Amino acid sequence: MPIRLLYISFSGNTRAFIQKLIHYATAQNGPLFEPVEISDASLDHRETNPFFVFVPTYLDGGNGIDAGVTETMTTALYDQINFMDNASQLIGIIGAGNKNFNIQYVLTARRYATDFKAPLLADFELRGTDQDVVRVYDSLIAELQQRDLL
Repeated sequence: MPIRLLYISFSGNTRAFIQKLIHYATAQNGPLFEPVEISDASLDHRETNPFFVFVPTYLDGGNGIDAGVTETMTTALYDQINFMDNASQLIGIIGAGNKNFNIQYVLTARRYATDFKAPLLADFELRGTDQDVVRVYDSLIAELQQRDLL
């Protein structure tokens, strides 16, 4: 059974990274991954198997640290994880962002990790590099092995 990769993507960066990751994973003959894009139009449903989450950071207002933060646009993904007991199936979180935003880089992923008590496994900037794809893939595999899911 494929491992689901839940993600949200507005700019297309996270979607592009997921596509590269799926392509790389297929070439490695490793576990199968099923990309699942979540949007405001998605209906929340129960996750019955372990899954990973890929979340970019979108902020509106404040600096995200000491001057407040209003996270925007990722609410649908948060709601999906928070639905029923889905968080209990969450294996780990991968953050995406733009390093130009300094301390705010992958802030949403860090908040998800805290809220859902899941490890922040890796991060990548924008669409990620080929090296990022390998590094994130290796992080996913290591976490699956650690949890005896492979």
